[in-house]
Amino acid sequence: MLKDNVLVIHGGGPTPVINASLYGVLKEAGENINIGKVYGAVGGTQGVLNEEFVDLMKIPEEEKQRLLSTPASVIGSSRFALEKEDYEKMPGIFKKYGIRFVLLNGGNGTMDTCGNISRACGQDIKVVGIPKTIDNDIAVTDHTPGYGSAARYLAGTVREVAEDVRSLPIHVCVIEAMGRNAGWLTAASVLARRDKEDAPHLIYLPERPFVEEEFLEDVKKVYDRLGYAIVVASEGLKDKDGEPVVEPVFRTERAVYYGDVGSYLATLVIRRLGIKARSEKPGICGRASIPWQSEVDRKEAVLAGREALRAAVEGESGIMIGFRRKDTGDGVYETETFRIPVGEVMMYEKKLPETYINSRGNDIMDEFVKWCRPLIGGDLPQYISLKDYEKEEKR
Repeated sequence: MLKDNVLVIHGGGPTPVINASLYGVLKEAGENINIGKVYGAVGGTQGVLNEEFVDLMKIPEEEKQRLLSTPASVIGSSRFALEKEDYEKMPGIFKKYGIRFVLLNGGNGTMDTCGNISRACGQDIKVVGIPKTIDNDIAVTDHTPGYGSAARYLAGTVREVAEDVRSLPIHVCVIEAMGRNAGWLTAASVLARRDKEDAPHLIYLPERPFVEEEFLEDVKKVYDRLGYAIVVASEGLKDKDGEPVVEPVFRTERAVYYGDVGSYLATLVIRRLGIKARSEKPGICGRASIPWQSEVDRKEAVLAGREALRAAVEGESGIMIGFRRKDTGDGVYETETFRIPVGEVMMYEKKLPETYINSRGNDIMDEFVKWCRPLIGGDLPQYISLKDYEKEEKR
C-alpha cells in the first residue's frame, strides 16, 4: 500500500520548544500505519523551493528523544519572502515527493504562509499550522508554545540580576526584552517578584506610549527609596506618535530592526539623573535556553505537533492548532486544543490587554500574573535573603 508522506516546515525565529513540536509530529506519525516518511524542509520555505528535504523518520528513537531538549530549530528556519510564483510551484514539489500533509510551525508570518500554501494546494494536500512564538502575539489562541519557556527565562534572569544589583546597590540596571509590538514577554518579568519591593521595579511596554520625563521621574523615585532600580523595557518602545524611541537600525517591508533601547535608556539615566546605570540585553539567549525550558511549555508543544498531524490526516486544511483553558472549577491549570481557521490569525498581532497594565503604564497587574504563572512550569528558584531575618542591634 502506498503511504502518505508528511512535510514539516519551520518559519521565523526558533523557540526552546520548537523541536518538541517536531517530536510530537514524529510520535504521531509513528503511530499511524498509513504515514510513510516525515520530511523536514531544511532551511524553511526556501528549503521547499530548493527541494532540500531530510527524512526524519530515519532518526533512531533515542535520538528523537533529544529533540525535546535541543535548542533552536534542528531542521533550520527562515524569513524567506515568498512570491506568488513560489506558491504556485509548491503543489508540484509536494506531489513529486508523495507529500500529502504539510505542517508549518511558526508565528504570524508563518501562518500567513500557511494560508497561502493551503489555497495554492486546494483539497489534494492538507496544510495545517502549528503555533510558535516567544512573543505570544498570535490571535485567538490563549497562548503559544515557546512563550512559557521564554517567559520563565526572562523572569528567572531578572531575579538573578536583581540579586546581583541589590548586593551592590549603586546603580540602575535596564534589561531589554524581546517582543517588538506586543508586551507579553516583557510583562512576564513581573514573575520575578516575591513581594512588592522586589525587582523588576518598573516595566515598560510597547502597548503604551513611552514618555521620557515620566520614565526619569519613575526611576528617580525608586532609586531614592532603595538606592538602586531594576527596569525591564521592551525593545519595541514607541513614543506618542507611534515612532520607535530609538531610531531603527534598518527597515524592510516585512520587519524593523530596532536600535538598542536598553542602552539608550541607561544612557538617559546617566545624563539626565547623574546616576550610574547599565543595560543588559538577553536577546536570543531567552529563546535558546534549555535549562530554563518550561515543562508545561514543552508538553504543550509536543501536543500541538501531534494534533496538527492528526487534524491533517482527518482531512482538515487551512487551520491552526490553538489552546484554550478549561474551567476546572478549582483553579487548576488545564488546557485543551482546538482548530482555528488560519485566516483568523494570518498577520494579526495580539497585543497585551489594557486590563493587564497599570494606569501609569510602568507596571503589570495581578490579573496578568495569575494568567501567566502556570505557563512557566513551576516556581522559580528561591534564594536566601537577609531581609528575612532581623539585624543584630548595635552594642
